[in-house]
Amino acid sequence: MSKKEQFIAAIQKSYHTDKPVIHLGSAILDGEIIGEARVNLPLRMMNRHGLVAGATGSGKTRTLQVFAEQLSAAGVPVFMSDIKGDLSGIAQPGKTNAALEERAQILGTVFEPRGFPVELYSLSGNKGAQMRATVLEFGPILLSKIFELNETQAGVLAILFKYADDKDLPMVDLNDLKKVLNYLSEGPGAAEIKADYGTISASTAGTILRKIVALEQQGVGSIFGERSFDIEDLINKVDGQGVISLLNVSDVQDRPALFSTFMLSLLAELYQKLPEAGDLDKPKLVFFLDEAHLLFKDAPKAFLEQIEQVVRLIRSKGVGIFFCTQMAQDVPVSVLGQLGNRVQHVLRAFTPQDAEGLKQTVKTYPKSDFYSIDQVLTTLGIGQALITVLNEKGIPTEVAATHLMPPASVMGPMVQADYDRHVQQSDVYAKYRDPIDPESAYEILTKRMEEQARKETEAKEAEVQAKVEAKKEKEQTSMISDALNSPLAKQIGREVVRGVFGMLFGKKTSTRSRKSGGGLFGF
Repeated sequence: MSKKEQFIAAIQKSYHTDKPVIHLGSAILDGEIIGEARVNLPLRMMNRHGLVAGATGSGKTRTLQVFAEQLSAAGVPVFMSDIKGDLSGIAQPGKTNAALEERAQILGTVFEPRGFPVELYSLSGNKGAQMRATVLEFGPILLSKIFELNETQAGVLAILFKYADDKDLPMVDLNDLKKVLNYLSEGPGAAEIKADYGTISASTAGTILRKIVALEQQGVGSIFGERSFDIEDLINKVDGQGVISLLNVSDVQDRPALFSTFMLSLLAELYQKLPEAGDLDKPKLVFFLDEAHLLFKDAPKAFLEQIEQVVRLIRSKGVGIFFCTQMAQDVPVSVLGQLGNRVQHVLRAFTPQDAEGLKQTVKTYPKSDFYSIDQVLTTLGIGQALITVLNEKGIPTEVAATHLMPPASVMGPMVQADYDRHVQQSDVYAKYRDPIDPESAYEILTKRMEEQARKETEAKEAEVQAKVEAKKEKEQTSMISDALNSPLAKQIGREVVRGVFGMLFGKKTSTRSRKSGGGLFGF
């Protein structure tokens, strides 16, 4: 048996299954694309997570598009970030041309243009339906990542959340967070938390406040609030096709920690709310995290631990996660070890650092009898990738240099008029368009502080009034005393006494005189 025949047999044995699959393309051997050597990824293995990596311009975005299209066609909803805003074309059928038809023919398929159901989302609300989450849903660990806080500052943020939880203070938006911070650092709450939580220094509080204000000034503070995004809206189907939810972050590219962390918060919420699903024939949802290196850059230990926990446990909820980045080394080893499916586009080795990264990447692949892995990784063309996935039994497949399937939809953004029309006609856009302002920590603490201020004012007024009354009474007592002790008052007093006693004595004398006089004259 020739080398080619051995190769075809090995690929077919490794990748063939009667179960539903994602058809990625056909394998390449010695520069030849072999149509019958089909490379497939079983749908039931999509919740074992994966990695799509490769240099800039190698075709990673189109690979993600192929994944999204085939998952949608199989009835699996997809969520993915649209970093450059050029994935919205998935909603529209692609246009055929000679190159696409030739590519499909080489792969043993037919190019059939089609569009897929798409929902467009935005963190700013300017590029699609507004995605929001409450401050409480984010939690202190994810917020610390967004604000780029150090360990001490992150600890203070944790105190704010603990206090709000203990005192039933809902923290919905950034105004709530600022109010709690002010209340506990400078307001009446500073003395209250001293014993149980410790004190918050003015410098630390000031730093956190500046981070909050900076986020607001960048116009993305609106992601915190109500109505909070319902993750059930990600698990929708239209006419049996899974809805592809695109988060357009082209207008917040300068805040990579923001959108990457927001997506992680959605994953955490999915893990918390979805029931256990066990092994499914196809996942409930597949998450694609583009520019994944931004998620892990300068991440604190607590943040990395949270990511690792979510990745490790969420597959039992029927959710798959694919990280998309340039180098496998961009993903921490603890996470990389849980990614069973690998799609590696071309790597460049222009610098010593690149060469070292190539060596490390080669070590992560199974040994191949048909390829020199390091050579293949540096010679792949655009739209080609080195692939190994888990077969339906969970066993890693043969490594296959693969000529990838072309997308069936438009490979680029919708024209602006179509984009705007698509957004305006969306029921999801209408659902999240108008923010809700419920009574939360800001209103509760404001009322509490106003009531305390009112009581303090009343107490001060009562104290002042008491002093006035006491002074008036003292003055009146003094005036009476002075009046009674004056010479005139004493003279009047003597005259009054003399007059009273004189009157009394006079009455008695008159009575005796009448009695006496009657006796003398015999009347």
